Amino acid sequence: MTGRIPFDVAAYHERVQRGPCFICAIVAGDPAYDVEKVFYEDEHHLAFLARYATLPGYVLVCPKAHVEHVVRDLDEYAYLQLMGVVRRVALAVEAVVPSERTYLLSLGSRQGNAHLHWHVAALPPEVPYERQQYHALMAENGVLEWSPEEGEVLAERLRRALG
Repeated sequence: MTGRIPFDVAAYHERVQRGPCFICAIVAGDPAYDVEKVFYEDEHHLAFLARYATLPGYVLVCPKAHVEHVVRDLDEYAYLQLMGVVRRVALAVEAVVPSERTYLLSLGSRQGNAHLHWHVAALPPEVPYERQQYHALMAENGVLEWSPEEGEVLAERLRRALG
């Protein structure tokens, strides 16, 4: 990953509010979403690289089924299964990317990015406190520039860490 590039927030909002569900497109194998590099898949879940990563090793974990609410749309068993995948992926990210702390968040809303997904993002060591937490996660502060080759290398390292 070579550096940060500006992020067009207005274009992003338009795309996620008016475009197709990006996670359903990934599940369907839409080639427009090859950038996301799926590195984990089981019968019910996926994990893939975040297209608009703000930290090295930023990934998303989701159920394959289009569910929208993190607790109401999953029964306890499905919720615990998903959280088990989130934990395994987070441990793989920590094994591959140096981290002081790993952030886990479920973001999105019915207004955009409605498909339930968890963000897993490793905060690199020695990031100044004022650039941690929400600041580190906000695409408005720029996103990491990375090539498809760099994405494939990271995805392969995560696959190996997952065993």
